[in-house]
Amino acid sequence: MALCGAFHSFLFEYDTPRIVLIRSRKVGLINRAVQLGILAYVIGWVFLWEKGYQETDSVVSSVTTKVKGVTLTNTSTLGARIWDVADYVIPPQGENTVFVMTNVILTLNQSQGRCPELPDDQTKCEVKNICVPGYVSTHSSGIQTGECVPYNNSIKTCEVFAWCPVEDDYHIPKPAFLREAENFTLLVKNNIWYRKFNFSKRNILPTINSTYLKNCIYDAQTDPFCPIFRLGKIVEAAGQDFQEMAVEGGVMALQINWDCNLDRAASHCVPKYSFRRLDNKDSAHTVSPGYNFRFAKYYKNSDGTESRTLVKAYGIRFDIIVFGKAGKFDVIPTMINIGSGLALFGVATVLCDIVVLYCMKKRYFYREKKYKYVEDYELGVGETYGTDS
Repeated sequence: MALCGAFHSFLFEYDTPRIVLIRSRKVGLINRAVQLGILAYVIGWVFLWEKGYQETDSVVSSVTTKVKGVTLTNTSTLGARIWDVADYVIPPQGENTVFVMTNVILTLNQSQGRCPELPDDQTKCEVKNICVPGYVSTHSSGIQTGECVPYNNSIKTCEVFAWCPVEDDYHIPKPAFLREAENFTLLVKNNIWYRKFNFSKRNILPTINSTYLKNCIYDAQTDPFCPIFRLGKIVEAAGQDFQEMAVEGGVMALQINWDCNLDRAASHCVPKYSFRRLDNKDSAHTVSPGYNFRFAKYYKNSDGTESRTLVKAYGIRFDIIVFGKAGKFDVIPTMINIGSGLALFGVATVLCDIVVLYCMKKRYFYREKKYKYVEDYELGVGETYGTDS
């Protein structure tokens, strides 16, 4: 019999001093305190906080996006030009992601031929022998021909066979070429499904009508369920500066959380939006910052030769990340957690014994009463224990 449960019978069977009565009350208090702690854990944490009475399921999701916005640029190279969605959203549709170009380096009217390479430590030359025919490095714009030709009035570089003129991306435009992109808007349409409960919903809630959708912009305080987001506000909500980020690009996360208690009405299952920057932006990560890539637009000249416009696009990639969990009452997890909670009450006696036997001042007295020691007598040679000889 465990110590904590045996003290009451011990007090009535023996004429014990008053100190034992006092200690037995302390043991009872310790036992009850441990039991109350376990009861609070089972009810408070397992059932109320973690909802241990529910069956759970993870969300299945699909996302589509649409960007809107128009801006005007006026440069000496391009002149006045309008930029719309077809120009700055690349590609037009992505899987749970959308890229918006905010800055660009354009190399116009490229055609295949021979031209001087960009000057650097590996391509500058004074005499022809420095240039190696057929040589190409990781950063080459083309294949060297072996000739050393003037790049400008003061510098010579190795000639290459490439798309000419070669791209010069040493100087990134500042401020960003499409700095007005912070006013563009992003519509996110998200459909979710919880397979176990055959429950589906979308982030355009039933209470949202077409009139509201045409005029609303997401705001955490005034319009928390509007699915249209201003790009500048997304970056700002993540603690970043849009104009700074637009120069070299970056990666943003638009997170949609669908945590639903399906024991309540379906109207209580609503999305919660949050934002954060995913790529590193600090003084310790200064090599190859931001986000950029290249693509080209090809066309035929009047003489039939092929030319292209090379585009090095800097911009912000918005990743839409959907996560969530739904729960609904089910008998099986309820009974499992009740059984586990009842089993924990057996721990109360063990903990009580540890406190009494190793922590209390009169532990030697309790140890004498808990354990009964018997002497082991050595059996004589030829004797059989438990039988008549």
